[in-house]
Amino acid sequence: MNARTNGLGADSLNRPDISPQVAEQAVNWLIEMQGGGLDSARQQAWQLWLNSHSDHQRAWAHIQRVNQRLNGLSSPLAHAAINAPTSSSRRQALKLLLLLGAGSVAAWGVRDRIDLPPLLADYRSRVGERRKEALADGSQLQMNTATALDVQYDSQQRLIKLLEGEILMTVADDPRPLALMTAEGSLRAIGGGARFNLRQLAGRTQLAVFAGAVELSPYDRHGAMLMVKSAQQVTFSRDAWDAVRPVDSASGAWADGMLVAAHMRLADFLAELSRYRRGRLNCDPKVADLLISGSYPLNDSERILDMLEVSLPVKVQRFTRYWVTVEKRV
Repeated sequence: MNARTNGLGADSLNRPDISPQVAEQAVNWLIEMQGGGLDSARQQAWQLWLNSHSDHQRAWAHIQRVNQRLNGLSSPLAHAAINAPTSSSRRQALKLLLLLGAGSVAAWGVRDRIDLPPLLADYRSRVGERRKEALADGSQLQMNTATALDVQYDSQQRLIKLLEGEILMTVADDPRPLALMTAEGSLRAIGGGARFNLRQLAGRTQLAVFAGAVELSPYDRHGAMLMVKSAQQVTFSRDAWDAVRPVDSASGAWADGMLVAAHMRLADFLAELSRYRRGRLNCDPKVADLLISGSYPLNDSERILDMLEVSLPVKVQRFTRYWVTVEKRV
């Protein structure tokens, strides 16, 4: 089936102002066609959709071009998506590939609605990896272990969405506002030179500000905003924030390659350490409340475990490298 584009030129087809909704509609039509074709009623519905607006025609022409390019890819994801679009997971893969190819504006707007995995984020770090990135505006970004985020800059704003993990950011001076999003709320850096640490927890977001100020607004606390200033930190949910308190020594220490503990429960310490290694790191309840203090280098988690046996009455039981239990020494 060939779409009519009514003589639209290449410039109009490549304009970035196609809405995310129209881009997704075009992708859905293509997936339906590749998943077994359209009967006469669906073909008529597609034709009506196509002819109803010039944006539909531009989106359809662009999606077709993207699809042709994808057919030449050799990646496993592209191969699975193109060859078996009737599978729900592979239909999702095809939709993802097409939307990513359709341009950042459309892809950004659709990410939330189709629940794209952090694996396909704009920036990502592996378990145990810490990375530095220089963004297009000159801002400096450091990513902690297992972190994923999307970045969208345009002529009006700078927008960063933290999908998982933790970042330390130094904001460049730029006339465009810098907004950030987490699962719990939105944030806005105040002025250039702001420096802060942002971490996505389970159901909560943690913010620590080292320079400048950051304004936050939980999604379900309408109209309420909190200004977090230099040397302050706070944790918030979708509808509330905890008491603001001074930045503690552990905040942002990971950027210097250190895990800092100050009278921390052993169970909590091991939960932090487990972020930097693959597999399971278990804590026996009998030693969970032991307290630990000190600064530990993150580049060698095995060495940290060995140090625990020296400083605490515990034994590190290694069943495999990926299944370790810290238990009471007998």
